[in-house]
Parts: sequence; structure tokens; C-alpha cells
Amino acid sequence: MRHTCLMAALLVSAFPAFADEIYCPGTYDGHLQGIAVDAEGHIYWSFTVALVKTDGEGTLLEEITVPTHHGDLWVDGDRVYVAANHPASNREPGKRTSWIYAYKTDDLSVVWKKEVPEVIPGAGGLAMRKGHFFLASGRLLKDHDQNYVYEYDADCTFIERHVLKSGHTYLGIQTMAYVDGTWWFGCYGRPPETIRARENLYFEEKFNYDCSLGIAPLPDGGFCVGRGERNSERKNTGWLITVDRPAPRENKATE
Repeated sequence: MRHTCLMAALLVSAFPAFADEIYCPGTYDGHLQGIAVDAEGHIYWSFTVALVKTDGEGTLLEEITVPTHHGDLWVDGDRVYVAANHPASNREPGKRTSWIYAYKTDDLSVVWKKEVPEVIPGAGGLAMRKGHFFLASGRLLKDHDQNYVYEYDADCTFIERHVLKSGHTYLGIQTMAYVDGTWWFGCYGRPPETIRARENLYFEEKFNYDCSLGIAPLPDGGFCVGRGERNSERKNTGWLITVDRPAPRENKATE
């Protein structure tokens, strides 16, 4: 028992202690679209046209240019997966194609990319659960009074479209995370909104809180939530805050 407790303590101490705010270095042409944190405490940032890796203090480790529009992302093992939507090849106004890109965590080199045409009209949020990909449209129009979550297996074979009875959210869902039996979805709006759903994607609540630029679980518990702004030169910066749990303003742990 003593040996087991010692090993558990060593594992816990190996995780980084995250600051209340961590800033991504540099400025980018696109705004922050999502964040992810791996088991070693490295942070991955998606800036629409750039993918960035930092350590847990925000020191730059890797940075690559990516095709627009890269959106939300999720890290699993030695891979970072990013939801992307691109203008359709026929260039019809408003038409987009949806993709999942896979990158190596060590150097952000591309492993593969696969089209997921069922995600209409353009992939926004992405998360994983039990080896399956879950994506949501980040470009839904005003005539939708619910959101849709598309499930794929590890080979990106389509399985099912889930209906999330959330009511209308501006442009659909931008970011998402699955943590301990609960789904969290970040949405644009004035003010931005967060959706919470059960493991089976049964809608539970929607409240005013901003997870629209990123939401991800931390290795030792809690969440990080993305923040960003555009400077006077029209370049974008990004940072994250750590919270115990996404919640309306009066219940937030840190901001």
C-alpha cells in the first residue's frame, strides 16, 4: 500500500502546475479557434492559419502554417487532431468542405487528413471519446434551432449524426470537450454561450459563459479556456485561463 501511494504521488507531481493565465507568444493572422493540453502539459493552439505548440508556461516549441480554416483541436496520445473547413472546390458562395487533420505532437508534421462530408456546412468543434471522433458544425445558419454532433470511428468512417436540442446558437458550435461523462460546447454570441450535455449527448443546460475560443481538460483536473483579442495592427493574440469548471460569471473559479 505504501509503495502504491508513493507511485501515485510521483505521477501527480509529474503534471505541471498551470498558472491562472498562460499566454501564447506571437501574433497571428487568424484568431484563436481552440486549445488542447497533452499529458505532459504541452499546450496546442489553433489560430485559423497557424498551429502552435508551447510548453506549460507559454514558451514556443513548434509553429507551422496550416490551410485556412483550421478550427478546434483535440490531443490523444502522440497525435493532435484538428477540425477544418475549406471553401468548396466549385467555389459556390457559402459552400465548405469539412476535414480532420492529424499531426504529430512532437514536431507538428502532418500524418494524414481525411474529408468528413457529413459535417454540413463546415466543421467547427472537435473532441474524442473512446477512440471515436465527434465533430460539430461551426457554420450553422439562423434557421437551425438545434445543433448536430457527428460521430466517426478511428478511421473517420461515419457512424451517426446526434441531435443536440440546445436551441439556436450563433453559427453553431465552435469548440467542445468531453470530460468525466459530460460534454461541454463553446458557442459564439452576444454574449457567448456554453452548452452542457450528458454522455449520450442529451442536452442539459445552456448559459452565458465564453468557451468559444477553446475549452480543454487539464491533466490534473480542471479546465483551460481560450481567450483572445486583435491588436491595433489587426493581428491576433491568444491566452488561456484555468478554471475548476465552466460556469456562469458569478460561479467561475478564476477569470
